[in-house]
Amino acid sequence: MAQDHTIRAFDDDMGQLNALIAQMGGQAESLIRDAVDALRRGDHDLAKQVILRDRLLDALEAEVERLAIQLIALRAPVAGDLRQVVAAFKISGMLERVGDHAKNVARSTLKIEDFRFAALAEVPAIAEIAEGMIHSALDAYAAQNAPLAEEVVARDELVDALYRDLIRHLIEHLSEKTANVITATELLLIARNLERIGDNATNIAEAVYYAATGTVMIDRHRTAD
Repeated sequence: MAQDHTIRAFDDDMGQLNALIAQMGGQAESLIRDAVDALRRGDHDLAKQVILRDRLLDALEAEVERLAIQLIALRAPVAGDLRQVVAAFKISGMLERVGDHAKNVARSTLKIEDFRFAALAEVPAIAEIAEGMIHSALDAYAAQNAPLAEEVVARDELVDALYRDLIRHLIEHLSEKTANVITATELLLIARNLERIGDNATNIAEAVYYAATGTVMIDRHRTAD
């Protein structure tokens, strides 16, 4: 009977952790969408809202950390259960960083001078893939779906390719005499932040894979190198 109670208590605590991760994921995705929408429309008010809303992710991360430490101390999980708790703890930190990157996009939007800049049209495609990776990585976490986690990691190559294309176009623009240096520089920073969101989605997927299987996913980038 005592063991059944312990299992139920762990499941309840894990349910709370999962709910917090889902809330963080929804907030992170919303910040990405709104940050890019603010950039596309040149909407400074929306950009400022994104910057302010990032604070919620910071608060949620702190709550995940508190609950994860409490769960480990009180329930002493082992094996797969422990991997789940550690994955939730790690993923919360990654989602907080995703919020930081979205906030950085919003901050750059406030500094851009020319929203008719041609290369700006390339940004939404990168953001859409990166946001989709975050969504799929969180779906993989909720279902403990290792194959889906692998699919997320594979998609990072497309984000990297689009990022390189955008960087090349911006560098070409900067070589022109009529270049708008401030706008091009901020778009370089925006592109980098979106690429980092894809990297964080990959890291989330790798944490999910380990939690689900107990093995480390092969580092695709290192293998390719």
